[in-house]
Amino acid sequence: MKIWVDADACPGVIKDILFKAAERTKIEMTLVANHFIRIPPSLYTSFLQVTQGFDVADNEIVKRLSVGDLVITGDIPLAAEVIENGGHALNPRGEMYTIANIKQRLAMRDLMDSLRSSGVDTGGPSSMNQADRQKFANNLDSFLTRALRK
Repeated sequence: MKIWVDADACPGVIKDILFKAAERTKIEMTLVANHFIRIPPSLYTSFLQVTQGFDVADNEIVKRLSVGDLVITGDIPLAAEVIENGGHALNPRGEMYTIANIKQRLAMRDLMDSLRSSGVDTGGPSSMNQADRQKFANNLDSFLTRALRK
């Protein structure tokens, strides 16, 4: 199993949690982004810079994904593709995307996108808080613990 991070929009505090988790569990992790991201020296963490462009990082993650890999992303269409290809997806706020909830998340995303394009101010997500970070860390740890037992 490997961890892939859709790193362009991943908050720094979440990356820090991921760096520590990769070291602790000795699971390979690759951050994928279209701009340079500094990572700490590690045997388990790497960075892959892709070219600029719409969904280039997402497409690269899907191309390299293996069944059972974990992808960290807030991008719901990418999460849907990951699940469709046998991977697992966790968003930076700690919500695990699953076969059971991904269609509903896609429908809600599409609805909000339609509202925004018609001029409705839907607001944005609330800022990340300590509870979000804790939920992410807990769900990441639970997932990795289960994965390492297999």
